[in-house]
Amino acid sequence: MARFDNCVLLTRVGNFYEMYFEQAEEFGPLLGLKVAYKQTKLGPVAMAGFPFFQLDRFLKTLVQDLHKYVAVCEEFLINVSGKVRSGGLKHDRHVTRVVTPGTLIDEKFLDPYENNYLLSIHPEPVSSSGDDSYEQKIGLAWLDLSTGDFNTQTVLRSALPSALTRISPHEIILPSNVPQGIQDEVQIIVGHDHRLLTLHQSMTDFTSMHDWNSMLVTEMRQGADNIFQEVEKQAGHVLLDYVQLRLQGLQLRLQPPRHIELYEIMGIDRSSLRGLEILETSRDGLGRGSLFHAVKRTVTKSGSRLLRDRLTSPSASLSEINDRLDLVSAFFESEELTESLIFRLRRTFDVQRIVQKFALNKGDADDMLSLASAIAETVSTRDLLQYAFPSIDSEQPATPTQFMQRLLKRFDLEGPVELQASISSAIDEVGLQQRHRLEEDEAASVAAMAHDVVLQNAPEELESMPKAIRSKAKVEDNKDDITLEEPWIMRRNASDILFRLHQDLDGLEAEKAALAERLRSELSARTLILKSTPGLGYICHIRSANGFDRDKLEALQARMVSSSKSTRSFYLTDWTRLGRRIDQAIANIRDEEKRMFATLRAGVIHNLIKLRRNAAVMDELDVASAFATLAKEQSWTRPILNNSTSHKIVGGRHPTVKLGLEEQGRSFISNNLVLDQNERIWLITGPNMGGKSTFLRQNALLIILAQCGSYVPATYAEIGLVDQIFSRIGAADDLFRDQSTFMIEMLETAAILKHATPRSFVIMDEVGRGTTPEDGTAVGYASLHHLYFVNRCRTLFATHFHALADMTKSWDGLGCYCTDVLEDEDGSFTFVHRLKSGVNRQSHALKVAKLAGMPESSIKVAEEVLKTIAKQRDERGHGNVLEGKEEDHKSESELVTNSILSAHGG
Repeated sequence: MARFDNCVLLTRVGNFYEMYFEQAEEFGPLLGLKVAYKQTKLGPVAMAGFPFFQLDRFLKTLVQDLHKYVAVCEEFLINVSGKVRSGGLKHDRHVTRVVTPGTLIDEKFLDPYENNYLLSIHPEPVSSSGDDSYEQKIGLAWLDLSTGDFNTQTVLRSALPSALTRISPHEIILPSNVPQGIQDEVQIIVGHDHRLLTLHQSMTDFTSMHDWNSMLVTEMRQGADNIFQEVEKQAGHVLLDYVQLRLQGLQLRLQPPRHIELYEIMGIDRSSLRGLEILETSRDGLGRGSLFHAVKRTVTKSGSRLLRDRLTSPSASLSEINDRLDLVSAFFESEELTESLIFRLRRTFDVQRIVQKFALNKGDADDMLSLASAIAETVSTRDLLQYAFPSIDSEQPATPTQFMQRLLKRFDLEGPVELQASISSAIDEVGLQQRHRLEEDEAASVAAMAHDVVLQNAPEELESMPKAIRSKAKVEDNKDDITLEEPWIMRRNASDILFRLHQDLDGLEAEKAALAERLRSELSARTLILKSTPGLGYICHIRSANGFDRDKLEALQARMVSSSKSTRSFYLTDWTRLGRRIDQAIANIRDEEKRMFATLRAGVIHNLIKLRRNAAVMDELDVASAFATLAKEQSWTRPILNNSTSHKIVGGRHPTVKLGLEEQGRSFISNNLVLDQNERIWLITGPNMGGKSTFLRQNALLIILAQCGSYVPATYAEIGLVDQIFSRIGAADDLFRDQSTFMIEMLETAAILKHATPRSFVIMDEVGRGTTPEDGTAVGYASLHHLYFVNRCRTLFATHFHALADMTKSWDGLGCYCTDVLEDEDGSFTFVHRLKSGVNRQSHALKVAKLAGMPESSIKVAEEVLKTIAKQRDERGHGNVLEGKEEDHKSESELVTNSILSAHGG
């Protein structure tokens, strides 16, 4: 335990995993396990355990919920010579793996719809970046062990929070000598996201990226590392060293690292990823109500992971976006083709994770059959699309058909098809199902035993546990070994050797049946069976001994094992010799099955690159057909993207709010947006609940969807390529970081003003609301001034500070738009969500207060306040909220108070 003192140690003992000493006392109750105390020469030892087949369940609690490292110690049989060296021990035990949140491989609790990234962060020395630490380069390297995906990137320190939110790692590694400032900064982010942060000191002396080749499926070409910056390489060194340590020598076969340039993807800052509710809602942190939930129509697990990746990292390449849109269009135009494709996609499996299991020397016969089925469906998909999109002249203008032809050429099926045939002809599905039934029976038996042994605080039962486990292997008295069929996973004719071995076993089984029948006849004992047990070996057993011929038993030179009034068990040399030959024949078949399975595994490894490449194409088809299905359902349109900085949306709708309203039987009011050289900033005013925030968000989401390669919820959409989306759309106090609402608002505003470019898209909602109206108006004006004259980017700016419209009326590139309230004669009112040109100087806050159920008396007080303020301002001529001295505002406040008191008899 000393070597893994930072881990919870789970030790395999027979059919159980056990914890000891303080760990049993600490974690046993947390896992719902009873803690027992076993008496030893050194005193009582605390212990707690659970059945081996429940390992995933308890790993989930320890690793995922409690954020603990878990060292798994397995047991291995020792051969005869090893027993002598070990002093007679039957098993050797050593830690085979250390499980952490970022190093999950095939655990059942691994989220199939989300990548499980492990991220390494490596900062450059501060002196290299000068005095501005926010311009310090940070190297990032992250991988998903369950798929083999491996990525690197260099970002500035100021962009680190956004990068962490985008990658969403489940575990983060920092070098042990990282500066305290960066450690604190990452710890704050990790604390919010509930991710595990690990400080790691590398044990491997990597000198270059070529030292990684032994861990990659394909070696990096000479000079390929020139595109990677030094901080990325260092981050990768730490990452791979950490993984090697956690996997305890397990051979890695990762995909070559993919270097991601910042200009390849559209930047979405941390506050926008959350405020726009791309993956989860800001209200409760759940997926329902998010953009991902609203647009998800993918039918495969890996396709869903690709969709998540695209939503958080939209493309910034015009050609790539148009290629994706061409693929969506191909399915949008043929509903029948889309349905046929989806039918095939539903029948595939998660190939990316299946092949990675085999790459890590894991994976079983079920995975092999799933892989074979997936290959067959991939072939069927290729054939379907080839028939639907026959070859055309490549000189013709680009069309969806032309792009589909290029995509089909990416399929590489020659080797995988041969592999699929080998798997299908080798693995016996019926035998595999039979084995599963036996395993389920054994699991039920062990679970029942666990109820008696583990969950009851009974030391004497713990003492006898190995004997109880051994007794499970005994065959029940009413069953003859002759009737029990071995559950083979390979077909009998899968190889010539296997066929011959099965013939040998058939002959031995026939000899066994003949021997049993002869003994029953000679001994006059029809209940005689031939059986073997781990404790007694090969025995003859008579269940009802009345009437059998004891004299003939002696003549057979049988040796009695046990007897009772009605049963007899004895050794017989003929059965002992035959039983050993049968067991050896079974062992030979098992060895041949293992050899054949190893051959199939080698075939998977040999085709690893092709299988991953084909799976990637299937994932793209899944996302494209999902977008097409969504577009048909919701009447979305294909966006037109170009390299301008203009923006035109006709009939734009919010993709998630619209769905929510439809569920309530309400309709959504669409809106237009035109941003160009005439008006690149819209200043939006209007009442609370008038739809300003929804309008801001929907236009940002439309850009994200378009640059993902999706159709968009609009009648017409023409979008100039966006390099970054920034948003200032709401905040809450951050007590953990000792930051007020206004401080967070100013930090987000400062980041926008520093980093937005003319190609960026900015939405800002009520900047300055967290302070006094005077200060808020000043901050709002300063922000608009910087966005207009310095950033010169497309901006939607919503505000309740109506004076801003007056202060910016001379700016040619700024337009004022508003929502409104329609009041009826009976006092009822309706929010008008359609934007129109102009300024609405009424926020109608009291109408919202009424809707919220605010007491009528309080509403009347508020109305009096408004009337008095309006009267006093008219008398003083304070047309601009920035005018007036402090004593004037103090006097005004006193007058308002006195007026209210007199009106209510105060």
